[in-house]
Amino acid sequence: MKKEQRIKKNEEFSSVFNKGQSVANRQFVLYSLKKEGQVNFRIGLSVSKKVGNAVTRNRIKRYVRTVFQTYQEDLPINYDFVVIARHPVAEMDFHEVESSLKHVLKKSRFLKKKNHMPRS
Repeated sequence: MKKEQRIKKNEEFSSVFNKGQSVANRQFVLYSLKKEGQVNFRIGLSVSKKVGNAVTRNRIKRYVRTVFQTYQEDLPINYDFVVIARHPVAEMDFHEVESSLKHVLKKSRFLKKKNHMPRS
C-alpha cells in the first residue's frame, strides 16, 4: 500500500472519528468519511496493545492492508477509512480476517455483493 494511501496524522484520525460514519462487527469497527477530490482512498489502522504484542498487532495490520489492496478496485476512491481491530482478531488467520472485513465492508455498502452469472 502506497504512503499516500495511509492516514498517519492524529488530526486526520480525529476527523474521520468525529465526522464519519461507523459500522462494526465482533472483530472490526470501520469508520468512513467522504473526502472530495481524492485520487485514492486512504486507510488508517488502529490496533490496541490490549489485542496482543507487537508481532500480533503488526500481523493484523498487514492482513488488513492486504485485504484493502485486494479489493481496491471495488472500493470508492474518495473516502478515508479507519479500521479498529478488536480483541478476537488476535486468534484469526488471514482468511478469517478477510471474511470479517468483507462482512463489514458489505454491511457499510462499500463492497458490493458479487452477482453470480446465470447458467445458459
